[in-house]
This record gives sequence, structure tokens and C-alpha cells, in this order.
Amino acid sequence: MSYTVNLIDFPGAPAEVISAAESRFRRELDKLLGDGVTQALKAFENASESSADELTRDDIALAASWAKAYESAKTAGFRALGEADEAYFEVRPD
Repeated sequence: MSYTVNLIDFPGAPAEVISAAESRFRRELDKLLGDGVTQALKAFENASESSADELTRDDIALAASWAKAYESAKTAGFRALGEADEAYFEVRPD
């Protein structure tokens, strides 16, 4: 399944800088999760909205893999860009 990455709330950056950051973020996610990016994202969203007794071990493991991959991808995305307090990467399934 395909997905879109957008850098949100990073004001004043040129479009090519934002595009490069989004590409770095996406490459890292793809490297860590392969074809399972959207599946891991959905598991994370479900885990965030559910209690622990409603989730299987596989759901919990998949959600945890999303959290770890997102943090790594965020670091890659912000590399050479600096940090902005409110900035984040939004991932949406297509």
C-alpha cells in the first residue's frame, strides 16, 4: 500500500529543503518497515485508541515497531534541517 509523507509546521523552509527532508524520512521508514509501513501505522493508531487487553501480542509488537521506526525516520528527516518546536512528519495511507 502506498502512503504520503508531509512535513508539517516547519515555516520558512524552501520547498526543495522540505522535499528533501520528506524523502529522507520516507527512505528510513521504507528501510525499517519495508512494505509494512501502512500496516504498522494502522496498528499504532489502533493501539493508541484501545486498551491493552483488546490487543494481540502481534498488534502490540507491530505498533511498537512503528514507534521505533518513526523516531528513526524523524531523526533522518530532520538531519541537516534543524529542529522546529512544532514540526512533525505526517504519514497518510493513499
